[in-house]
Amino acid sequence: MGIQEDISQSKFRNEHQKAGINLIYTFNWVTEQMKDLFEKHGLTSQQFNILRILRGAGAPISTLQIRQRMLDKMSDTSRIVDRLIIKGLVKKGVSKTDKRLVDVSITDKGKKLLSKLDGHQDDIDAVMSNLSESDAKTLNKLLDKIRQPK
Repeated sequence: MGIQEDISQSKFRNEHQKAGINLIYTFNWVTEQMKDLFEKHGLTSQQFNILRILRGAGAPISTLQIRQRMLDKMSDTSRIVDRLIIKGLVKKGVSKTDKRLVDVSITDKGKKLLSKLDGHQDDIDAVMSNLSESDAKTLNKLLDKIRQPK
């Protein structure tokens, strides 16, 4: 089904407008698909992203470093980290390098949950299953091109 049918829009001003709206619409659709998977494990996509960042870091990092690595730059990183602390998935501690900073690290419980979610990679990939490998490569190149400075 095309974007026109999905959003009941019969005409776009031009292909650029259609592409922009299509990106927003598709982003929201993909987000909803992922949200359903994460909710089954009591997480938001932002919490999942922070857990992955912490696991990948391998050592405690500050909330500022987490924020710089997050996909969603508009997030309130400290608030999300606090919710993960309540769930026992991360912990805070005074930075060993700068006593003014607080470092965050993933707990064993957080690592265990991520390992469980790693088993769902096929479910996550299924969201994009309508694309061939070639289509996915082309889409990645086009999306990267959109974000390149003029």
